[in-house]
Amino acid sequence: MPTTSARCTTSQRGHPVPIEGSGRAGRAGPPRSAYHRRMTEIPMPRFPASFAWGVATSAYQIEGGVGEDGGGESIWDAFCRKPGAIRNGDTGKVAADHYHRWLEDTALMADLGISTYRFSIAWPRVQPDGTGPANPAGLDFYDRLTDALLAAGITPMATLYHWDLPQPLEDKGGWMSRQTAQRFADYARQAARRLGDRIPLWITLNEPVVVTTYGYWLGIHAPGKTLALDALPTAHHQLLGHGLAAAALRAEGAAGVAITNNYSPAWPASNIEADAAAAHAYDILHNRLFTDPWLLGRYPDLSAFGTGESGLDCVRDGDLEIISVPVDALGVNYYCPARVASAPAAPLTFRLEPIAGYPVTAFGWPVVPAGLTEVLTLLHERYGEQLPPVYITENGCSVDDRPGADGAIDDQPRIRYLDGHIRAVADAMTAGVDVRGYLTWSLLDNFEWAEGYQQRFGLVYVDFASRRRTPKASFGWYRDMIAAQRGG
Repeated sequence: MPTTSARCTTSQRGHPVPIEGSGRAGRAGPPRSAYHRRMTEIPMPRFPASFAWGVATSAYQIEGGVGEDGGGESIWDAFCRKPGAIRNGDTGKVAADHYHRWLEDTALMADLGISTYRFSIAWPRVQPDGTGPANPAGLDFYDRLTDALLAAGITPMATLYHWDLPQPLEDKGGWMSRQTAQRFADYARQAARRLGDRIPLWITLNEPVVVTTYGYWLGIHAPGKTLALDALPTAHHQLLGHGLAAAALRAEGAAGVAITNNYSPAWPASNIEADAAAAHAYDILHNRLFTDPWLLGRYPDLSAFGTGESGLDCVRDGDLEIISVPVDALGVNYYCPARVASAPAAPLTFRLEPIAGYPVTAFGWPVVPAGLTEVLTLLHERYGEQLPPVYITENGCSVDDRPGADGAIDDQPRIRYLDGHIRAVADAMTAGVDVRGYLTWSLLDNFEWAEGYQQRFGLVYVDFASRRRTPKASFGWYRDMIAAQRGG
């Protein structure tokens, strides 16, 4: 799920410089016109018949219905009340009103022809206080949604944590507290007990790197903490929660367990040694800190952040064995590369600089499909046989979508974006990466965190005054592409 961010910016990119441990130089993809030529002149590659095509959403961003049917308050409800935290003072109180329009949205997905829908379960709906017995009405909603998806021929893929921590748990320390990992496992157990017989793949965490850096390090996301390096325990406690939740899910009969993170190639801003070191530090924090522990059973060297090699005094004996429990898939969220420069005085010890030479989204993020190929092949090279099958669990772009005089939304930039990135997945598969599915972000325009309703990522336009849905041109393109892959 996209964020306001220094994650992706735009301006001059430096010369390629090798990133330690990557075996490659930070480099760009083809010139912007190359992907346009591929789209117009070269047929889309054929994917395996079993390849999953889908869309992704998250609970707080689309559901609305905050507090209904016994649901509790999340950290985002509290954060939205903070003056200046959200653009235009927007909130997720109503969002896209999916909580009341889920049947309409399921019908849209059926028309789209997808095989897989990734959604998240709102922890505060299931456990309003983050502890204790499940709220039956909260689980009823996901029960109905799951059954409707299956009836439409769509496989549900559930994410347990997409950033909506119950506020009472944050009041007790949130992810800075080891106890939150235990509470998360209990929540996972109760969700799987109700839904596990029908959901074949469960994702424990979504983008834990964003929770740590944006939520606890920089304070630009909920819960709005500015702890800098002192936020690092949130990384370990999230991963510990993942391991404990994975065990709980399997104990309840869940067929498959996965974890999702955001990945970005780290491109040094220049060929000077300091920028190469900064890119290496970024790669550790963004790509490896939340992957090495569960795949390799150890943390990467964090000395680049001045914390000593481990940098995590909160790790206890046996924790890494819990964290490194085998999983069935890795979810990869990709939006764009990062151009990294040295900045010792900055909160993260580096800064992200703009990348020039590419089209940009309405968010100002560079459109670099080859960066997705680079991320996937780097994961394949770095982890080898330890890397489980991969799903692209988020990939999409914000476009300044406006209905035309006839009411249609002709979002050609999004179509070009999807075309280029789907081809990039095919390139990675040709290079040997085991990719099992592609889920675009997102089905609907939604509440985009600190950006409120400013950025639109959906295949379906949402009028936020009426909540009326209108499929965009990209909806039709994606539907036709999926049908063509199936021989329709």
